Amino acid sequence: MALPGIAAAADAAAESPDGAGAGARELERIVVTATRTERELQDVPAVVTAIDRERMDEELVRDLKDLFRYEPGIGVGNAVGRFGIGDIRIRGLGGNRVRVETDGIPVSDAFAIGSFSNANRNFVDLDTLKRVEIVRGPSSALYGSDALGGVVAFVTKDPSDYLSEGKDSYFGFKLGYQGENRGLFGGATAAFGGERWSGLVTVGHRQGQETENRGTRRSDDASRTAANPQDSDGRSLLAKLVFAPSEHQRFKLTVEGNEDQTDTDVLSSRGNAAAAPGAPVARTLSLLGDDHQTRARVSFAHEADALDAGFADALQWQVYRQDSETTQRTVEERVTVVGGRPTNPTRREREFNFDQRTVGIEGTAHKDFATGSVQHTLTYGLEYARSDIRQKRDGQATNLTTGAVTKTISPDVFPVRDFPVSRTTTAALFVQDEMRFADGAFRLVPAVRVDRYELDPRVDAIFAADNPGVQVSSLNKTSVSPKLGAVWHFSQDWSLFGGYQRGFRAPPYNDVNLGFTNLQFGYTAIPNPQLKPETSNGVELGLRYSGEAAYLEASVYYNRYNDFIESQRFVGTNTQGLMVFQSQNVSQAEIRGMEVRGGVDFGALSPGWEGWSLRGAAAWSKGEDRDTGAALSSIDPLRASLGLAYDRDDWGVELAGRFARRKSDLPQATLFATPGYGVLDLLAHFSFAPGTRVDVGVFNLGDKKYWDGGDLPSTLAASSATLDRYTSPGRNLGLSLAVNW
Repeated sequence: MALPGIAAAADAAAESPDGAGAGARELERIVVTATRTERELQDVPAVVTAIDRERMDEELVRDLKDLFRYEPGIGVGNAVGRFGIGDIRIRGLGGNRVRVETDGIPVSDAFAIGSFSNANRNFVDLDTLKRVEIVRGPSSALYGSDALGGVVAFVTKDPSDYLSEGKDSYFGFKLGYQGENRGLFGGATAAFGGERWSGLVTVGHRQGQETENRGTRRSDDASRTAANPQDSDGRSLLAKLVFAPSEHQRFKLTVEGNEDQTDTDVLSSRGNAAAAPGAPVARTLSLLGDDHQTRARVSFAHEADALDAGFADALQWQVYRQDSETTQRTVEERVTVVGGRPTNPTRREREFNFDQRTVGIEGTAHKDFATGSVQHTLTYGLEYARSDIRQKRDGQATNLTTGAVTKTISPDVFPVRDFPVSRTTTAALFVQDEMRFADGAFRLVPAVRVDRYELDPRVDAIFAADNPGVQVSSLNKTSVSPKLGAVWHFSQDWSLFGGYQRGFRAPPYNDVNLGFTNLQFGYTAIPNPQLKPETSNGVELGLRYSGEAAYLEASVYYNRYNDFIESQRFVGTNTQGLMVFQSQNVSQAEIRGMEVRGGVDFGALSPGWEGWSLRGAAAWSKGEDRDTGAALSSIDPLRASLGLAYDRDDWGVELAGRFARRKSDLPQATLFATPGYGVLDLLAHFSFAPGTRVDVGVFNLGDKKYWDGGDLPSTLAASSATLDRYTSPGRNLGLSLAVNW
């Protein structure tokens, strides 16, 4: 049993068209993230993308790049060569500047340093989700720090998604193949329900190899352009137990876990390393990567409506604990080349560890009331979270001739911490009033949030040994984030929407207390307790049309960002003659752009076209550093998608295209500009028996060679001899079979 508000969202998701739907129903889709209330898309003063389970199945979504394949304006970073998919970019901002959450609980931070350490945020098995909602643009008024670029909200499956009146049990499984990395995946779901109790268990397993590209050079050195050999293995678990003591409330216990293991033979790292003139040359003979990451969370939630209380009509709260850990091991064998002959064979072993434990509580209440002819929905709540973050790099070098072992691998003397063990505490209060005038024809939505952020660093023996005499700093910051949105239905099918939003991001613990000292190379990094939060001010204006046969949404936006933090910035030389580095607020930036999406249901125009539909979307943006006038490398060029589909009751097919213009705005003229491209995919689905479904996709039908901007390093030169290393996969096949009863 679900609460009416929750049930409305679930029912709307089930009855509304898939993510490519056409006609009026697409903008009638129910979303929650934009206002923390269940609202139709056409009634929210922001651009929100909603992707449901059906659409994910049709597009054979296996990872984040697949999820946003046809969503211009949303990009996914990818560290080609070893670490793989990393961050999500919304309108040019990514990393920890985008809030990513699962069932309202923020996913752990990303952190990377050097060539052997990269903790990403790719912690969610997409097969456990029933929908994804993306709010584009600053959203700190409701979601606080890290929502500077937007919000990605993952919503996991519930028992009620599988059970209905007269059906108190469910079992289903899915098997599939992913051609781009020769991957196999499988999963099973069981659900049960009774008058008061219901439950769900979903398990999944996946394995694969390296993602293919169009590189043809298979040399075992830095000139290699083919993908490095790689093996991956992962598994996930989602379990929920729900108790509904009455019609109007329920308690929910959730246990979720995800684990991934990747082994890489980094052939592209073999060969001679760069060396100063006259210095001995080091040659890497082999480099193996062993990368492991896990995330586990347990949460207990309570939802109640029909409270008939003066302070609220409905209330939801939850307490949770989440543990995330990334461990990456690297084994490198190298020699020193003297006079053309290899000497001094050495094995270098490095280990990087980044773990984050978060405990928290969050609650939201809703109250409907009226003042004269104006209807109000007041939404208010609180959030409190405490995170403990630890990071360490360790290693040793073994001389394979003498057996001597040392903990020194220049420029480090292991073990080291790049920032002290840190505890962050965040507390927030927010309130929003959705005011409806003229029977809902005009909606005004003001909101404000107050966030308190505290950083408590703790120096241990490891950090102190690597940073002698460095005094770390605690931090206390308070930020107020207002917003004002509006929606005006000025005719039956047309509406205007838009507003102002302020965003902020608290100074990260690793920037406030960035720390390392290397006397041999003559440099040190020092803390900066004066760091200010990164902030943004954004405005947006849009137009929507929702008719019987078509829908359209177009918007323009402008965001100005202040006090961007530059990590490890050179600030001078100290009295000991060491070069000093420090994180500082230095960058000011602006991003502006426009987005449009729409669709047509041809069957609503003529019965002879029943089943035919067209969908499309496009996004253009431009960004620049206001201090230097240079273009922002994170901004995608003009991108678009277009799909022509034909659907019947038990089968359907779609020809979908992805298009991008050549990237013309680059911070430096010497950087590689991705060429424009057009790629076609063919998607099909059919059901050959009750309770069965087959989804098939042929991607990159024309086997076109192209580059996705999210796969390129920001410093890739146009003259590089390894450009093909960053190309996207050629023609490949994906398929899945789902059976349930």
